[in-house]
Amino acid sequence: MLRRIEQVSGLKEKIVPDGLRLGIGDDAALFAGRRGYETILTCDWFLEGLHFLRDKHPPDAVGWKCLARAVSDVAAMAGTPRYFLLSLALPSTRTGYWLNEFLRGLRRASNCFGCILAGGDTTRHQKTLVSVTVVGEVKAGRAVLREGAEPGDVIFVSGRLGEAELGLRILRRLRYQAGKRNPLLRKHLYPQPRMALGRWLGKSKLASAMMDLSDGLSMDLSRLCAASGVGARLEAESIPTVRRSGSKENEGLQLALHGGDDYELLFTVPRNKVKWLSRSFRGTPLTAIGEITRERILLLQDVDGRIRPLADRGWDPFHEARKP
Repeated sequence: MLRRIEQVSGLKEKIVPDGLRLGIGDDAALFAGRRGYETILTCDWFLEGLHFLRDKHPPDAVGWKCLARAVSDVAAMAGTPRYFLLSLALPSTRTGYWLNEFLRGLRRASNCFGCILAGGDTTRHQKTLVSVTVVGEVKAGRAVLREGAEPGDVIFVSGRLGEAELGLRILRRLRYQAGKRNPLLRKHLYPQPRMALGRWLGKSKLASAMMDLSDGLSMDLSRLCAASGVGARLEAESIPTVRRSGSKENEGLQLALHGGDDYELLFTVPRNKVKWLSRSFRGTPLTAIGEITRERILLLQDVDGRIRPLADRGWDPFHEARKP
């Protein structure tokens, strides 16, 4: 089956870039890193029932998203994805139409992100289980980590937060695969890792710390602060939220704070460098939402000026109530 995946992915239809000396066909792939670059390694599970639903998520969206999630980790370190390994387990009933559509979405993502299939494994299981490992690279010394934030740094996010969580909520109410035609679901089904923005922030040396937003702003910001040994204060009215007619008061803010799957970038910038940052990057808004503090707590300033502790209530795979 891996040969079939290879054919659909298009690996043999193009010249293999420098670095991948041997791809699919042997016991393992051979990769030669470039001089002056550091190798980035990341892996991500994408599991039926936990990350996607059999009767709701289109198979091409599963193929796209399983790679996009892992590529986003490379983008968050200012790197460039190069190759990926795919481990796929699925029932025999899914080796026809579902697999073909899954591979179609995976190929689209591979071409879009410039990330080529280098190998992997396939097996049979009663549920569909996907694991993707991405190999990326970044110029030596230019990787942006979570641990560089300092008190006084300004906190920024890209894009608009909460759209993916809103899409998931809408998807749950729709019939099978109806979401492919609903624009409100696009960010949930087909996220776009901010690769160019991440590389630019690393090259320009504007970001002091950075990570992607996969588990919700409240949880991911707490991780960045823990790594840097700092705290943060957010301004509720500055957070770019999703708005829709008829929604409950404050729903957009709650989606932005605690919803996951946005795959935007969360980064900090020293205050004296903020002037070099535009309000957008290639059409993607960049918004200042708060600042890093010395006290190691997370605070949220409400629209009325009140300041209260911010709990990290983002995505937790071990919390049954938050499964899709």
